[in-house]
Amino acid sequence: MPLSHETDHTALFGTAADRAAALDLIERFYDGVPRSAARAEDLGPLTLFVREDEGMPYYARPGLGRCAAADAVTAADVRRVRERQRALGLPESFEWVAETAPALRAAAEEAGLTVHAYPLMVLAADPDGPDAPAGPDGPDAPAGPDGPDAPAGPDVRPVGPDDPAFASALAVPYLAFADPGTGVGTAGPAELASAAAGMAADGSVDRAAARARAGLTVTAAALAADGTAECAGQYQPVGAVAELVGIGTLPTARRRGLARAVTAVLAADARARGAETVFLTAGGDAQARLYGRVGFRRIGTALIAGPAEEDGAA
Repeated sequence: MPLSHETDHTALFGTAADRAAALDLIERFYDGVPRSAARAEDLGPLTLFVREDEGMPYYARPGLGRCAAADAVTAADVRRVRERQRALGLPESFEWVAETAPALRAAAEEAGLTVHAYPLMVLAADPDGPDAPAGPDGPDAPAGPDGPDAPAGPDVRPVGPDDPAFASALAVPYLAFADPGTGVGTAGPAELASAAAGMAADGSVDRAAARARAGLTVTAAALAADGTAECAGQYQPVGAVAELVGIGTLPTARRRGLARAVTAVLAADARARGAETVFLTAGGDAQARLYGRVGFRRIGTALIAGPAEEDGAA
């Protein structure tokens, strides 16, 4: 059965023309954002991005404007890319938007990949206006605006590469994604300090700092009293489009409204710096409700595919 976010998005995002225009901008963003650190190999209707530095490897996706037709891509095309990924020692990973490459899901599944679907969401033009979605509390929201679980005035702000909190802001999402879900977990300040030290030692912090100074990423965090991050995320701007990514809360700090606060700061900062389209991919329907409270609306479906033995790999 299709997920709820694979149904009628037009009702959730203005007119069909508005939705098509936004999806086109997102498609161009996805094609453009890896090019700052990767070379693009065109393999038939698909493009493989091959990273040329030591960061996380990229993925294959539909070539810009080449997969819109219902028969534009086949299982043989997917297998050709997988062979190239194996030859290069890369993960056999594919990412795309369902609505802009309608044939790719069936082709990927026929080629032996497992496909996962996630809500693709765009920030409303006026997220605080009367048409902003007002769904139920998200999984990381406090019990109430003044409830006993709400933090007392958390420091939530952008964190630059020279900020002492930068390393912990980079590390906290990794701990969050290693312990998925919305319930309070066990990884806390000690694990965060260890993860941040490891990222500093292997050069990850320096690489992230270079990208931040180049304007390729912006980080924001909710800071604890000791100045370390308890929740953090980033956005990546390309022209007038920005994608929010990697928003995660330290497992011991969950259910205090921190992810919602960080999301709001990232979105506001992106808008203030000129982003006209701000979007993200939610990890599931529960997370989509959280982002809905900040003003994001579902517009489509993001798909991620990988080998079955790497279930859920991005």
